[in-house]
Amino acid sequence: MNDELYSFALKNTLTEIQNICSDIKNAFMFKEDGEVIAGDANTPEKTIVQVIDALEGIFEKADVLDGVEAITLEGTKGKLIVSNINGFYLVTVASGKADMKYVNTVTRVLIPTVLRLAENFNPTSLKNSPPESETKIETPTFRNENTPMAETEEPEEFAIKEPSEILKPEPSLPEAPVNQLIVENLGGLLVPSDTVRIDNETLVQWTELYEGGKIESVEIQTFDGKVTQCKVKPIKETKYEGKGIVQMPEKVQLTLEIRKGELVRVKPLIE
Repeated sequence: MNDELYSFALKNTLTEIQNICSDIKNAFMFKEDGEVIAGDANTPEKTIVQVIDALEGIFEKADVLDGVEAITLEGTKGKLIVSNINGFYLVTVASGKADMKYVNTVTRVLIPTVLRLAENFNPTSLKNSPPESETKIETPTFRNENTPMAETEEPEEFAIKEPSEILKPEPSLPEAPVNQLIVENLGGLLVPSDTVRIDNETLVQWTELYEGGKIESVEIQTFDGKVTQCKVKPIKETKYEGKGIVQMPEKVQLTLEIRKGELVRVKPLIE
């Protein structure tokens, strides 16, 4: 689903959250790379960018802390909460008297629900379908053999047209290699829930095999037949290099019904 649909759905949701919970003064969402996805109607985009820049240093330190799912900063007039929700980052500013259990319940129920609905909404494009009124139907004309041709009428000529191009079959790609890797936990505030990490050397080998083909996703299969597709990035920690592991967020492990220490099959998806 494109970002415009996410932005439209989430912007309205953030505004509704403020209507439901008046203690939430500001709310906006952004991606891991800092791109703003949506903000409530009362928060200027300039202010959102300034807040994200101010949080950058905190995020760099939080990235090395496994299991951190949220950060709360308390001030004299209120609280700022940063939460990781389905790979997006939600920032809410609440008053000092806000009931944080209620705030968290509202945001963690409404936001994932809207994301799921938006992902399932894929309207069929009708731009290429001409309106019924514009559709032209050519009616064939028939002439009796005994009816003379008009002076300006020329006999029809039929010719076999040569194709302008000869279609050549595209060269087939080599069969995707399958690596057996051991599952390792992957957590942290800045860890997307749909992205796994594997050894960079393996990614390089796959790229060379496909002559520089772009590899941004992988297919993961368990030994009992469960399959899912995830985005992929190289492992950051040097201690895991060459160990034959795949670092996997909790959400992916739940989808595949596996846990740390189990063996899975991983193969690249070529784009």
